[in-house]
Amino acid sequence: MKTRVAIGCAIFLALLTAARAGNWPQFRGPDGQGHADATNLPLHWSETQTVKWKTVLPGEGWSSPVIFGKQIWMTTALETGHSLRALCVDLDSGALVKEIELFQVEAPEFKHAVNSYASPTPVIEDGRVYFSFGDYGSACLATDSGKVLWKNRALRLEHENGPGSSPILYKNLIILNCDGTNVQYVAALDKMSGNVVWKTARSQKIDKAPPMLKAYSTPLVIQVKGEDQLISPAAEYVYAYEPANGKERWFVHYPGFSNVPRPVYGESLLYIGTGFGKPEMWAMLPGGKGNITEANVAWKYLKQAPAKPSPIFVGKSLFMISDNGIVTCLDGRTGKLH
Repeated sequence: MKTRVAIGCAIFLALLTAARAGNWPQFRGPDGQGHADATNLPLHWSETQTVKWKTVLPGEGWSSPVIFGKQIWMTTALETGHSLRALCVDLDSGALVKEIELFQVEAPEFKHAVNSYASPTPVIEDGRVYFSFGDYGSACLATDSGKVLWKNRALRLEHENGPGSSPILYKNLIILNCDGTNVQYVAALDKMSGNVVWKTARSQKIDKAPPMLKAYSTPLVIQVKGEDQLISPAAEYVYAYEPANGKERWFVHYPGFSNVPRPVYGESLLYIGTGFGKPEMWAMLPGGKGNITEANVAWKYLKQAPAKPSPIFVGKSLFMISDNGIVTCLDGRTGKLH
């Protein structure tokens, strides 16, 4: 059995504890865009410096930790993907207080060496925590008892390289991107029952080999002129939907697939990483109907764009880091290099 050391979780804990920050309920924090209002954070840390505790966890999993109150939740996979589990760690002590098997998988599909069978990050709210393992299923637990409240295995797809897209919470819905090599769609589950509320297929057809149809990005809900839009990157296209019902509003066509970066939104512009191939960063106005590629794309930046890391927008600047470690800061409105 493999083990992993929760270094990332431990450092994350030290930073949040030092700052007296609040809950961290989803992938990339409260707003889904990586922002925190924490202050007085440590500027230096190591295996021993500025770390309050470290805990060895069973199995292998790349999910980010989520925090609510005194609980930290994440996922792991044991027995080379045959046992998919939820883990809960105590915020103050680092003690592993819950380990709950959610799914037994008879024949796990192939996964890439840089991925795990437990990569999607959970999403948490008061009393309930929601998990996705992609094709292997979604589930909800009660945070106090660890009781399984529901499971759903209706959202099937072939990942090719293992699961990656994290679930998000929108009002009474859990929304997931499901972009596989065989099928590509977005779906919403009722957060109380786990039943499918809506399921919308990607409208634009891509005449390419199946591996170039997949994506791993996590959607983001933004508000534009008082209306909510679900921004959902996929292979070669980013789509906007009405999050309550899955109705498509617009799309932008770009070159790229296996998209991983989560979108960010600021200064009235939406920033999208185009994925693998030759990664690019695009800025666009999120509005209109149908194909808005020509009318609404504000700028494109073609150098050192990330294929996997998500960007962040702070002030009026967009920061991104390429997969080979180059940090770039751009003017958010113009795309000009700072």
